[in-house]
Order: sequence, then structure tokens, then C-alpha cells
Amino acid sequence: MVQASLFRRAQFVTSVRDLHTLPPEGSGEIAFAGRSNSGKSSALNTLADQRRLAFVSKTPGRTQLINYFDIGGNNFIVDLPGYGYAKVPEAIRAPWGRDLGEYVRTRASLRGLALIMDARHPMTDLDLELLSWFRPTMKPVHVLLTKSDKLSRDEGKRTLMGVAAKLNLLAGHYSAQLFSSLKKAGIEEAETVFAGWLGIERRPILRDTAANAATGNREPGASRNKKAPGLRGLKPGDKMP
Repeated sequence: MVQASLFRRAQFVTSVRDLHTLPPEGSGEIAFAGRSNSGKSSALNTLADQRRLAFVSKTPGRTQLINYFDIGGNNFIVDLPGYGYAKVPEAIRAPWGRDLGEYVRTRASLRGLALIMDARHPMTDLDLELLSWFRPTMKPVHVLLTKSDKLSRDEGKRTLMGVAAKLNLLAGHYSAQLFSSLKKAGIEEAETVFAGWLGIERRPILRDTAANAATGNREPGASRNKKAPGLRGLKPGDKMP
């Protein structure tokens, strides 16, 4: 199966409030998780090349449902509720957190976790807690460091190296890259990783070649930035070029 863009055909399917009402298991699911206000909805919209696939709110903590989007081939994007917003009542936050943990640990069709972090505030205690929940599954995690346009080139490199070093200590199947919804940067490498998880062959897109770079889970044949390899995407253990 060849697709020009992995998520471009994404269509909303359903929203569920708890695990008892999840849809039947499909061929594969990629879950998107992250702290409230991390840029998760914007990242999803950018990857799908749709302005309002996922609801973008200026008020963190608004999305409290598990949202399913069909991307074809019985594969799905699963948009998990943002976590960590203090103004969400404890009565909601407690079961919310338990459901997130149970979902990422037990969902058989889940192929991997896209963990969204604000590049200015990565690897918070709550991010580490989610990684701890997910680690026993032995499934991959790909970190999108969003809002990277707000960092200078050197700041972005340092942030990426710092995140890679911390992920390396966790000794899981983890990778990371810089991503910017505003600049449309990092799309190609993210799609390559996610397509690999789903076993989908895809044709490279030329819309973001200036910002392309290696990721920790690069598939054979994926494009590389030959002038500056490794500056945007690193896997744990990589050294600064």
C-alpha cells in the first residue's frame, strides 16, 4: 500500500469517555498523547494537512474524550486527552489518568505512542509518568518536540540532545525530533516513523525538504538532509554532529 501522505485522509469516527466504549480493535492505532497546551491538536492538524481535524483550544484541559480518526486500511489515529492541567477538577483528573494508563498498557492494536512535548518545557514529571506507564508494553515511542520555531537553531539542537539523553536512560524503544506546526517542519520524518509502525509503504513528500532530518526510527529509503545530518532528529545515544 502506497500513500502520499499518511494522515491526509483522516476522518473523525467517534469520541468515547471511558474504555468500556472503545471501538473494536482495528489493524493498527497510533495514540497521540501530551500535556495540555503542548501543541498536540495543532500537530495532528498539521500532519493531516487539515485545519480543524483536531479541536484547537486556547484553554488547556478542554478535551476530555478519547477521539478516533480513521486513516484508511482499518488504521486509526487516537487522540488522547491532554493531561496535567491543574484547573481540571480532581474528580475528573483521577479516573482520566487511570484510563490513559490502562489504554496505553492494554490496547492490543496500539502500535506506538506519539508523545507531544512543548520544546520549551520537555520531559516533565507527567511526561515521565506516562513513559513509565507505557514502558512495559515494549512498544515504540516517538517524541515530537513541538513549537520548535520558538527556539533558535542552537537552542533546538541542545534541547533535542537533552531529551535524547534522558530517553536513553529509560532504555526503551524511543526516538525524538523537532517539530513545528507553524513552519510545517518535521512532517516528513514523523510520517516515516508512523508509517513504519503501521507497516505502510509510503512515497516521500517534497513539501518540507528544507527542514527534513534523520529520526531515530528512520525507514530504509527515507530522505536525508545531506548538508546537516542529524540536526533535527536524533535517537538516544546519538552524538551532536
